[in-house]
Amino acid sequence: MRRIITIFILIILSFLFQTTILSFHDAAGFSPNLLMIITMSFGVMRGRREGMLTGLVSGFFMDVFFNTLLGPYMLLFMTIGYINGFFHKSFILENALLPVLIMFADEITFNTVIFIATYLLRNRTDYLYFFVHVIMPETIATIIFTVIIYRIYVKINKSLKKRVSEKR
Repeated sequence: MRRIITIFILIILSFLFQTTILSFHDAAGFSPNLLMIITMSFGVMRGRREGMLTGLVSGFFMDVFFNTLLGPYMLLFMTIGYINGFFHKSFILENALLPVLIMFADEITFNTVIFIATYLLRNRTDYLYFFVHVIMPETIATIIFTVIIYRIYVKINKSLKKRVSEKR
């Protein structure tokens, strides 16, 4: 129960930080996607189910506050969290290279799906412009924050695992 509450609080803090402080310092029209970082982190650290549930809650906040429909961001974040969970058993938590590579792929995928849903369906087909001016800057910003924040999430995850093992 403590783990669920902790992850929920982290999602809320990430959402608030992403939508308030980071959106004000957003000089070029992009900011790091902290909800994607938490979805990736807990998917990789805890497995498919936890990645999917973290993605569900993260996507829910995005849908409720920034979308007219309830579900598109939830589905996208859940899918990304679930896929990230496949890497759960194949790496060492302290290694930051794999999460950076995963985040790169996640951000490219996430923003490409957003491009398809919002621009391509409206016959705006200049993907190269969108890639250079939106996807890459946001991806770079998110990767920079991933290097910093992922280490914090690893420490939190270890603390949560330690508490669970002490209770048993």
